[in-house]
Amino acid sequence: MSEQQKASEVRKPQHSEEFKAFVKEEWAPRSTPAPERAAVAPYAAARRAAVSAAYEGQRLIIPAGGLKVRSNDCDYAFRPHSAFAHLTGLGADREPDAVLVLEPLEAGGHEAILYIKPDSGRESDEFFADSRYGEFWVGPRPTLEDIEAELGLTARDIDGFAAAAAKDAGAVTVRLVRDADTSLTAELDAARVANGAADESMAELDDELATLLSLLRMTKDEWEVEQMRAAIAATRTGFEAVLAGLRDAVERGRGERWVEGVFGLHARHEGNGVGYDSICAAGDHANTLHWVKNTGDVKDGDLILIDAGVEVDSLFTADITRTVPVSGTFTDAQREVYDVVHAAQQAGMDAVRPGAKFSDIHDAAMRVIAERLLQWGLLPEGVTVEQTLDKDHGGWHKRWMVHGTSHHLGLDVHDCALATRAEYLDAQLRPGMILTVEPGLYFKADDLKAPERFRGIGVRIEDDVLVTEDGHENLSAAMPRTSDEVEAWIARVQER
Repeated sequence: MSEQQKASEVRKPQHSEEFKAFVKEEWAPRSTPAPERAAVAPYAAARRAAVSAAYEGQRLIIPAGGLKVRSNDCDYAFRPHSAFAHLTGLGADREPDAVLVLEPLEAGGHEAILYIKPDSGRESDEFFADSRYGEFWVGPRPTLEDIEAELGLTARDIDGFAAAAAKDAGAVTVRLVRDADTSLTAELDAARVANGAADESMAELDDELATLLSLLRMTKDEWEVEQMRAAIAATRTGFEAVLAGLRDAVERGRGERWVEGVFGLHARHEGNGVGYDSICAAGDHANTLHWVKNTGDVKDGDLILIDAGVEVDSLFTADITRTVPVSGTFTDAQREVYDVVHAAQQAGMDAVRPGAKFSDIHDAAMRVIAERLLQWGLLPEGVTVEQTLDKDHGGWHKRWMVHGTSHHLGLDVHDCALATRAEYLDAQLRPGMILTVEPGLYFKADDLKAPERFRGIGVRIEDDVLVTEDGHENLSAAMPRTSDEVEAWIARVQER
């Protein structure tokens, strides 16, 4: 027994037989009707069909993952594995310990079977005694019939999963999403070997499945696009709440935390929560690319870089960055840097169209950055724009813009991450892809190569862009981007 389990046992209540009998008596029948078929169900079925066609005759296992201990007997909020959510349509905090199995059929194709821990009923001790799964503690869970009605697939009790998953593993190829549930993976690996599978081939087979499931999310269907629109609209609400409360952030102290909290409040109210830890970086903190400590003050005269996104209940997340003047007006130096970043972002956006390479977005943005750095005299003497843009022997400009300009976006903030370079950076853009465009310039306060007027200024502008049949759509276009528009936006929001 682990130390955490021992600690939990100490606090576990002891119940008399009399109480156990009494607590199970006289509960009214539930009047909740069976759930309607979820709008996502046909789309999830089409995704499963694509996976089925790729692995004819093979058993495919996609776990949701289990609850994870935060400390002692307290769990983190549950989030299912992205591949599981994509193929089932389940989001939010559903369903811990569930496993989707695509079971090959003799006639071809697969049967989709979702193994879950169903509602145990009020006649069981679990009803009142189990703090992780009991209805008294976490509310009622769905029945097998509920799941089938909602998702349009077969539902079975998780107790039958282990035997079904590894049967005939020597004769039937079994593939597993390994990183979803490490304890389940270890158990299933042993069972697969015991049932005849070759130990040395399992990881390779599983990695191929994980890559395919990642690539499957690269082009969004219409339901996914609408989820992204909802996430972006909710994110705009959160940003405008922050802008309205900038004065509070200044006056209360530790303002970065205030900004984080205000956005988080609206993220939780409008959706499932934040899609990633919000970056609320005032002043020189903006020059730390992943500043998520958010412990600093927000001061008049500073810029604050806010990189945040709302994750809606389906788990699709926005990812948007705005850099705004705390006082409502850019200084001349701040505007000079900001306008260059905006020009670079616009160049990157202009490169987003079907048939272009993903890497074209970065290349277009970086050319603008490099040209301006040369004009400012920041590149080494004699170095040209072409030389610094040389990917093998250049890169001087990256001192002030070291990160990539774009990534795919969807269920994960950095979606489709298991794709190879050829499938990602070197791939052609296709209608239905959603990606970010997010260049920046970062002049650290102690950077002696930077002009003194720029030191301590960090700017990033990021939008979420859909590739369309004839170009692109900026899904976050309702959030102003130019320096003049940003100033007007702040004034408008604060006047409400």
